[in-house]
Amino acid sequence: MNGEKNSQKNLSLPSLTALRCFEVAARTEHFGRAADELHLTHGAISRAVRLLEEDLGVRLFERRQRRVFLTEAGDRLYQAVREGLGQIRETAQALRQQSRPQSLVLSCEPTLLMRWLIPRWPAFQALHPELDVHLMAGGGALSFGSGIDLAIRRNDFDWPEDLHSQLLFEELTGPVCQPGKVAQFFEPRGEESALRPSAPRLHTKTRPDAWSRWQENAGQPLNDEAPTQTFEHFYFSLQAAVAGLGVAIGPCRLVCDDLEAGLLVAPLGFVPDGTGYHLLAPARPEPGSAHEKLANWLHSLSGALTVPPRTAVLT
Repeated sequence: MNGEKNSQKNLSLPSLTALRCFEVAARTEHFGRAADELHLTHGAISRAVRLLEEDLGVRLFERRQRRVFLTEAGDRLYQAVREGLGQIRETAQALRQQSRPQSLVLSCEPTLLMRWLIPRWPAFQALHPELDVHLMAGGGALSFGSGIDLAIRRNDFDWPEDLHSQLLFEELTGPVCQPGKVAQFFEPRGEESALRPSAPRLHTKTRPDAWSRWQENAGQPLNDEAPTQTFEHFYFSLQAAVAGLGVAIGPCRLVCDDLEAGLLVAPLGFVPDGTGYHLLAPARPEPGSAHEKLANWLHSLSGALTVPPRTAVLT
């Protein structure tokens, strides 16, 4: 009788919660990052992995300083868990589309949502009145098991390999300021223009490396002693530029409407920063689905941007 119970126990599946914790820890090679992604504590991830190791009777990770690395047994389990979770995601997505084929929740990075997507959203609603798409602000890592069907994210972090990703557009950035402040903040330099050393630089905590990345990509020198002001969110730094408080690094998609309206100018133009915005989903869109219709519309916008000419700096 005891042998039968032990046999049944050995044939049972490990804890699905523990497997999910293991999968994220294996993918990120870090218990702390796994905890952040799953909204758990570091201790909860560690306990889940330890219980899984005890259940299977093998070591799954080697701990080295603050990172963890898969053992041979751990790698075998990771491949199986990743494949299994991927199939579950695809099936769940298909069932969701079957039960509510015309309804979607789209998560989009907040500033892109406010400054680019929402102003264009009436056009989508007019084109597809039969679709019920809910817009939600969100950035960084995400879980499609929490009521989100699709997401627009900039590829400045790693997402699971089994997600379906479609590039919408590359990121182009450049310094922007209020039109009336161009002569104060920029100076002519031959046939080109340059930032004046005294021009205030507007920074943001959500993209702290925006200026340094632009400097590297544009090959432009910066004065480290220039006055600076830092804002809590990227959106605020752009609004501060509109208000004339200084010069901000503006992604072209996020400032194109302000450029067209004459609220901002870009004296040095825009350059690619090496990143791009992607439409993420648990699985490839089914033909004729709400997912496919939304993706097609977003792609139609990706080629509709006209990069404005540089603004001349007059002496």
